[in-house]
Amino acid sequence: MKRLPQILCCLMLLTAAPAMAQDASPATFKAYDMNLSGYDYPHPVSYYDFKAQEQDLRMAYMDVKPAGEATATILLLHGKNFPAAYWADTITALTADGYRVIAPDQIGFGKSTKPAQLQYSFHTLAAWTHDLLAHAGVTGPVIVTGHSMGGMLAIRYALMYPTDVTKLALIGPLGLEDWRRVVPYRTVTDLYADELKQTPDKIKAYQQQAYYDGAWKDEYTAAMAPLAGWTQHADYPRVAYNAALTSDMIFTQPVVYELPDLKMPVLLLVGTRDRTAPGANRVTDPAIRDNLGRYDRLGKTAAGAIPNARLVELEDIGHLPQVESFPAYIGALRDFLSPTPR
Repeated sequence: MKRLPQILCCLMLLTAAPAMAQDASPATFKAYDMNLSGYDYPHPVSYYDFKAQEQDLRMAYMDVKPAGEATATILLLHGKNFPAAYWADTITALTADGYRVIAPDQIGFGKSTKPAQLQYSFHTLAAWTHDLLAHAGVTGPVIVTGHSMGGMLAIRYALMYPTDVTKLALIGPLGLEDWRRVVPYRTVTDLYADELKQTPDKIKAYQQQAYYDGAWKDEYTAAMAPLAGWTQHADYPRVAYNAALTSDMIFTQPVVYELPDLKMPVLLLVGTRDRTAPGANRVTDPAIRDNLGRYDRLGKTAAGAIPNARLVELEDIGHLPQVESFPAYIGALRDFLSPTPR
């Protein structure tokens, strides 16, 4: 299949030919309420209850320990279009290596609270995640790993708590460029209206094009089940509104200018086929649009800006290497985490 000149991101707002969305009818997916009740995570889910912004909030997380004494704790921060459950294979591999793994759902995502109103910021999410680790009894520094939007959050976390982060692994991270400079802004009202139009067919069409270069496997259908199921439930407007708020956060809060301030060892693991760029579809000039989200270039530029960076490029892999090419992804991550990396 011919690749798109650019791949859109996060909002999943595209119109695709119906043929690309086969087997994604509403009957395929179970409806889920805003807390994903009835959707099983790969490990038991715990909750951190706290009060913030004059409301009660609940943050879901998995805390998975190895068979023996943990050598370190790894914090996994999910992307925008997936709950923490999609880290299942990563958790299995890392706990087998002796790590304790904590994988939270950020507020607004997964099984965590979907507030009616919230002032979202990466600073706020990082602070709440830091508090969650204290709640879980984590007393020492951690290794932080973030994917996509979670990469932006991981960078913010490392900048806010540099002495609490021993290593930082960024998997296809957003935020390696500032889209505000060239992409027309859309208000939260507009973003919310867009989110309300989502269907299982549209979600599959977006992911098939954007993540997997036109290919599709059964495991991809399983991975999109939470997003698709939300659209089938009466709670979806609340989910959609939070999605609009977090999309605005991603667009308006760049981290690219602070990459030189990261002093810990950093892994940049990117797929050379990745073209993720929020709002690229709103850019009318093809000369600008086609140069957004070029991870084959962004990885190198970011690695040059970070003092202690290690760049690993996965050839012909897209935005989800942990799903599309797990052996190569986990091999690179394990090598970076090793006390004596190659």
